[in-house]
Amino acid sequence: MQTKTMSQFMLRSAIYSGSNTRALVPDLFRGLGAKRVVLFSDRGLEKAGVVEKVSQIFELTPNGTGPEMAGVFLDISQDAESSAVNDAVRYAREVGADALLAVGGGSVLDTVKGVKYALHKGLSDIKEAVPGGLLFEQFPKANYIPIPHIAIPTTAGTGSEVSPIAVIFNEDIQMKVNIINPFISADMAVLDPDLTVGLPPAITAFTGFDALTHAIEAFASPSATALTDAYALHAIRLIEKNLPLVVADGANVDARMEMLQASLMGITAFSFALNAIPVHNFAHAYGALFRIPHGLANAVFLPVVVELVQGLYLPKIKELADALRVETKSADDGQTVLAKVVEKLRLLQHKTGLPSDFAEYNLSEADLQQAAAAVAKDPAAVSFPMPKELIEAVGQMVVPLAVK
Repeated sequence: MQTKTMSQFMLRSAIYSGSNTRALVPDLFRGLGAKRVVLFSDRGLEKAGVVEKVSQIFELTPNGTGPEMAGVFLDISQDAESSAVNDAVRYAREVGADALLAVGGGSVLDTVKGVKYALHKGLSDIKEAVPGGLLFEQFPKANYIPIPHIAIPTTAGTGSEVSPIAVIFNEDIQMKVNIINPFISADMAVLDPDLTVGLPPAITAFTGFDALTHAIEAFASPSATALTDAYALHAIRLIEKNLPLVVADGANVDARMEMLQASLMGITAFSFALNAIPVHNFAHAYGALFRIPHGLANAVFLPVVVELVQGLYLPKIKELADALRVETKSADDGQTVLAKVVEKLRLLQHKTGLPSDFAEYNLSEADLQQAAAAVAKDPAAVSFPMPKELIEAVGQMVVPLAVK
């Protein structure tokens, strides 16, 4: 853990949690000085009735007492594609929006961060902001972006509502690129568990594993601090306890609430301990190439990477085991505890109905070779490069009997 090295921890977003907190949104926007709000979401959430549950609150606000809804934009696809970001930017300008409301999972939340950044910088193509794989801006070069922005997550996974990171898919280079800027997160995050109760069990499970991966990678990070450890460890405890409950019973509002807060804590730890993230490195590369949902990719890779990249996890493995409620004996050495942690992660995978490999994607040996190259050139590989043999060994474990 870092002690004397400079570290940074910045909690910028105000957080409102609880059933029906979505009812506060028009008033919160009024406090932020907003006049014309665009609601951004996706077609799946429109079909599930979530978009209407949020938009109707604006209809209940008496005219002249709060901001109006200037429009609704729903054409956001999986992976926050740059084309969707650009279309959303154009729409926001066309309707004269001065405020952004993001309602959705990580793809929607990241798309809206891209919209906010593009509007602030006067861009029409978000790809111009990130010609390579990474744009990293820190305060004081990065400054406050005066566009009122509220995010309502509908999954307990990415925690993107409060993170300073937007992951956007660049179709031209087939890569997930990162914009890191402390002011692109929402001014306010509204965690309303009622909006997550309809999430199907499979998506609940893999988005929950995304949150767990954030917390575990933050805890194992060489840049971890006491602040990030506090958030990471409690996120791990909450997810271990609540994820099986919400997968078994999606209407368990108390467990849904705890998962939303765990997701937020997991990404906060991850964002400010950002360093070695091998699980995300694999998930980004395979996700971009084969369109595997990010949470599912993390869920499959997490136990495999912990097992094969042991040096990263061994220094704090006993604390990690405790947070996961893994039974250990005082005589157990680090390797034994690590094996038990891997076993617990696989058990959690099984309990939540998640696969342990990518068999359903029918990947071939040629796909594996392509993926290995993508893992090596992903932006995450800069701070923690992995040897070719290790990358290939992980690939062989998640793609059983790859077809030649």
